[in-house]
Amino acid sequence: MGKLERITVTMPEEMAAKLRAAVDSGSYATTSEVVREALRDWSDEQDRREAAIERLKEMVDEAEAGPSYPAEQAFADIRRYVAEQAAKYRSEDR
Repeated sequence: MGKLERITVTMPEEMAAKLRAAVDSGSYATTSEVVREALRDWSDEQDRREAAIERLKEMVDEAEAGPSYPAEQAFADIRRYVAEQAAKYRSEDR
């Protein structure tokens, strides 16, 4: 671990009690350990969220760079496909 820096944090009594309970139970040696683990978890979640957002941006860029497909054509294709599947289903049912 690198150089340590002391930071004062103010929190509701309930949170402070949970910190002390974690130490009293033996799960952690100090309240600082609890806070450090919570910050590591938070930091990991932030990294995952940023990566997910970056991937979504890439996907939007890829979609915008690709060929366009008019909505009218897409819906016509879907209607035709549904009609074909319905006709197939009806013919198999006989």
